[in-house]
Amino acid sequence: MNKYAACIEYNGTAYCGWQRLSHAPSVQEEVEKALSFVANHEINLTCAGRTDSGVHGIGQIVHFESDAVRTEKAWRMGCNTNLPDDIVLRWLQPIDDSFHARFSAISRRYRYIILNQPIRPALLNNRVCWYRDYLDEKSMNIAANYLLGENDFSSFRAAGCQAKHAMRELQEITVSRDGNYVYIDIVANAFLHHMVRNIVGSLFDVGTGKKTSNWFNELLKLKDRTQAGITAPASGLYFVSVKYPDEFKLPETKPPFYGL
Repeated sequence: MNKYAACIEYNGTAYCGWQRLSHAPSVQEEVEKALSFVANHEINLTCAGRTDSGVHGIGQIVHFESDAVRTEKAWRMGCNTNLPDDIVLRWLQPIDDSFHARFSAISRRYRYIILNQPIRPALLNNRVCWYRDYLDEKSMNIAANYLLGENDFSSFRAAGCQAKHAMRELQEITVSRDGNYVYIDIVANAFLHHMVRNIVGSLFDVGTGKKTSNWFNELLKLKDRTQAGITAPASGLYFVSVKYPDEFKLPETKPPFYGL
């Protein structure tokens, strides 16, 4: 059996998340069906990080095994021919047996995109989060930086999160603005269920002046989800990329945000 690593891009609007489900459409199911067609046998994927219903992916990394003899071009073109238009395999390559899409990862990067203007979008519907009230991105950035380092993120953890503990290492977080777009870029060794969206929802309260930036320091200490802000909509969240040790020689995933 040969092991392969691949990068998947998808618009998550029509799917109930990445993970295969028996009762609803998923990105994983579509990619597995397409790869299985090319391989002429069942393919099972392991991903770097599951995404929720409506969340998008630009650099989702997966691995799988197959004894089918196919060129990289045949895998890529055959898979993409059999995928729906809102999912694409960006690249695929053979990988060392020691590689694991999830457990070999050093960090994951997400970007949350907010269209901050009074009028809702039409063309960007389901591709950004629309927020009508003006957001002060500078105050939001100050607040976000309280989260850097290894902390207990219980205040930003979904009630149904199945992780054994809430300790995570937040390595980077920035809030920036470009015209009417506000970007929240965040990198961590791993994420809790709804962690990014709960952080963003709390940043809304800081950006509108309902809370001070120091409130984020208090939230970390409280370790209480009920004291934090709302869960921001899934539509603005993008799983951007995954960092792995250099030894695996995987392509760098540079996000083509298509003007966003």
